[in-house]
Amino acid sequence: MDTAASALRHRPEALLLDFGGVVFQTRKRPEGRADVARHLELVLARAGHTVAADTLLASLNAGLAALKDWKNAAGRRLTPAELDHRTIWTDFLVSDLDAPVREVLAGSASELLARMSPLLSEHEVRPGMRELLATADELGVRVGMVSNAHSGRSHRTLLREAGLEDHFGVQVYSDEVGIRKPHPEMIALAARALGTVPERCWYVGDTQDRDVVAGRRAGVAAVLLTRHHHTDSPPYAVRVRADAVYDTPEGLIAPLRESVPTDGAGAGRTAAPAQVRRENPSGDARDRVATGSGPCAPRSGDSEASRLPAALLLDQGGVIADSTPTPDAQRAFAERLVARLRRAGHELAPDTVLEAVLTGRDRYRAWKGAHPEGAAVPEASPRQFWCEFVGRDLSSQVRDFLYAESAQLMVEYARAKSHARMRRGVPEVLRFCEAHGVPVAIVSNTVCGRAVREELDRFGIEHLVGAHVYSDELGRRKPDPATVAAALTALDADPARSWFVGDKPWRDTAAAHHGGVGTTVIVRGGSASDERVDAALTGVEHERPTHVIDEMDDLLELWAPALL
Repeated sequence: MDTAASALRHRPEALLLDFGGVVFQTRKRPEGRADVARHLELVLARAGHTVAADTLLASLNAGLAALKDWKNAAGRRLTPAELDHRTIWTDFLVSDLDAPVREVLAGSASELLARMSPLLSEHEVRPGMRELLATADELGVRVGMVSNAHSGRSHRTLLREAGLEDHFGVQVYSDEVGIRKPHPEMIALAARALGTVPERCWYVGDTQDRDVVAGRRAGVAAVLLTRHHHTDSPPYAVRVRADAVYDTPEGLIAPLRESVPTDGAGAGRTAAPAQVRRENPSGDARDRVATGSGPCAPRSGDSEASRLPAALLLDQGGVIADSTPTPDAQRAFAERLVARLRRAGHELAPDTVLEAVLTGRDRYRAWKGAHPEGAAVPEASPRQFWCEFVGRDLSSQVRDFLYAESAQLMVEYARAKSHARMRRGVPEVLRFCEAHGVPVAIVSNTVCGRAVREELDRFGIEHLVGAHVYSDELGRRKPDPATVAAALTALDADPARSWFVGDKPWRDTAAAHHGGVGTTVIVRGGSASDERVDAALTGVEHERPTHVIDEMDDLLELWAPALL
C-alpha cells in the first residue's frame, strides 16, 4: 500500500481546511491597492489630516512587500506568533508616515483590515468544495477552518456570504488566536475544539512551507494539498512532503468517501486532549502603545471660553448613548451558541450556557473592580473573557472552542447584552464640530469596539468621528492616560486646548486629567449618580471636572462665547 493510500485509509473524525487556496480561490484586483488608498484618504480626512492617495498607495506598496517578507520568515520559526492589528498598520503598512496618521489608522486597525481584504482580492469557492463539505456532513465528519489571516473577520464574512458557514464546527484564524502556521497549536486547537485530536484529523492546505509543515508538526493523520498560486513554488526548500496533492478540492471527495470508519470516526467520539503545548507567544500585543507623559494638572486658563476646543474627546456609554439590558436577546444569543457548540460536537443545555455567560459577565465586572487603577490599567482580551470568565466551569474542549471563536463571540455578545439609545444633543454637537473644524475622537472602555462602531453607524453619526480609541483594541482602559494619549496623537491636538466629555469622574475625568487635557466635562444621567457627580466638584483634583452639564447640547452654550 502506498503512503497516500495508507494515510487516507482511515476516516478522520475531523477534516481541517485552510481558507485561501482550499475553500476559496483568490484573484488579485489590479485596482485593489488604489481603492484601499482612496478609502484611507477619506478616513484620515475625518480626523483632519490631508494625505494624498498617491502617498498612501506608495506606503501601502512598501508595507505589503515588507509584510510578505515577514510572513515568509515566520514560516521558518517553530512557534510563530501572529502580528496584532495595530502593529500591521504602525510597523508595516504606514510606518513611514507621520505619527498622527499612524495612530488614526491604528485606532481603526481591525475595521480597515476587514475592509481591505475584499478590496485587494476577489474570492470564489473552489470547484468541488461544496460537494466535499456535503460529503463530510453525510459521513458525520466534523469540519474546521485553520487559516493564517490578518482579518479573520473578513474571512468569516466571506464564508457566511458563500453559504458555507454552517458546515464548519469551528473557525481558527491566526489574528484571532495570536499564533500562525506552521505553529502546530493552530491545528491542535481546532482539533480539540471539535472534540478530537490531530492524530484523528486530515488537514488540507495549499502551501508546503506553512501548511505541510504545520500538519507534520501537529501529527495529523494525513496532510493534503490542493494546488493554488504558490503550492509548487515555496519561498525556500521544505523537507517534509504532503501525503497527496490534488488539483482542486474535488479530488478529496472520493478518498473521504472511500475511507474506512474507525471506532468513533464520524460519530463524534470525544477524545483526550492532544499533548501539544498551549500557548500564545504573542501575548496580548495590544498593550504596545504610546503611554502618556505622566500626571499633568489640567490647564483651563481665563481664555477657555474665548475659543473652540482644539479637539473633542467623548466617552461612549452614558455620553453618546444610554443602554438598557436586553435579557431576551441574551437568551437568544445563548441558544445560538448552543447550536454552534452542537455543530462542534458539544451538547450543552441553553440554561447552562446562559448561566455561564451571565456568570462570566459578573466575573469580568469583579476583575475590573479588583484591578488597581494605577498608571497602567489593562483591558481583558476576548480569550480571557470567554475562557477564564465564561468558560471556567465548562470542559476543557468547550473552552478550546470558546478560545477559537472568542473574537466573533465577543461582538455577538456585545450586540445582545443591551440596546443603546442616542442621548439628546449628540448629533447637534457633532455637526457643530464638523462645521467649525473641531476634530472628534471616541475614547471608550468597552468589551467590543466593533459593536460601538455599529451603534455609531446606526445612529447616523459614525462619519462625524475622526478617531476611535476602544479599550479592547488598545489593550488599556481608562483611567489609564494611554487612552487619552492615543486620541490626542491621532487628532494631532494640543492637550491643553482639548475637551473631554465623560460621565464618570473617577474614570473619565481622571484619564483626561492625567493625559493633560485642559477642559473636562461630566454629563449627568450616565453611570454616576448626581450625588457622586456633585461630590467630585469638591473632591480630589484629578477627578474634579471643569464643567458639569445636564445634556450634551449644553456644550453648545459653553462654546457660544467663542463664536462672538
